[in-house]
Amino acid sequence: MKNLFDIRDRVVVVTGGAGILGRSICHYLAGQGARVVILDRDEAAGEELVAAIREEGGEAMFLVTDVLNRDVLVSNRETILRDCGRIDVLLNAAGGNMGGATIAPDKSFLDLEIEAFKRVVDLNLFGTVLPTTVFGEAMTARRKGVIVNFCSESALRPLTRVVGYGAAKAAIGNYTKYMAAELAMKFSPEMRVNAIVPGFLLTNQNRTLLFNEDGSLTPRSHKIISQTPMGRFGEPEELLGTLRFLIDDKASGFVTGITIPVDGGFSAYSGV
Repeated sequence: MKNLFDIRDRVVVVTGGAGILGRSICHYLAGQGARVVILDRDEAAGEELVAAIREEGGEAMFLVTDVLNRDVLVSNRETILRDCGRIDVLLNAAGGNMGGATIAPDKSFLDLEIEAFKRVVDLNLFGTVLPTTVFGEAMTARRKGVIVNFCSESALRPLTRVVGYGAAKAAIGNYTKYMAAELAMKFSPEMRVNAIVPGFLLTNQNRTLLFNEDGSLTPRSHKIISQTPMGRFGEPEELLGTLRFLIDDKASGFVTGITIPVDGGFSAYSGV
């Protein structure tokens, strides 16, 4: 079988595309010949990313979006269809957390800010459901398409503190399975939905949270590494091979409804 991982000319829409992980993903996919559409609320970061990709010889466009606003998403979709002709792949990478939806070590569930919890669930759950509905409609018209959702370790094994984020991401795991069957059975077996679970990745953004000033692990980081059989943090680039596998129809054409952890074995180890 030739060109097993050929994604040239695929139109790939990436929500949260100007974020930490999104930037790495967009650079990579454009470098592999995909036509990348970056959706993000940060216009400056998005335009900067497009310029960098084009300077490297890749093809990219940027659109300001709001993953919780259907009208904005529909406008994004129509612009993409006008300029690119179709949507082949949707990567639902938008998400995030906020302090009020977490429980600090010196607090309990009684201190949880419910409104913050709701906002985190909105962003991480409905911020995937809405784009899937809007861009998925364009895919159903062609009866072909690939959707990759972004799940979390906190969905597979409940983690302390991140209660709102973990609850939303656990729902993403269920939603991924539901949509895999929904699209394949009601529209086309050439429509696939899967999810990826980024493990604990080391980035410039979180380095100070994971390491002390002297380079030693923080107490929370020590717990993470002690539960990771490979004994280290991952790099954002280590997601790319799995993503490429999931979006390529030749490589994963019979794969749908699965959630793949890229986590150094964290989700597989009980600690015993």
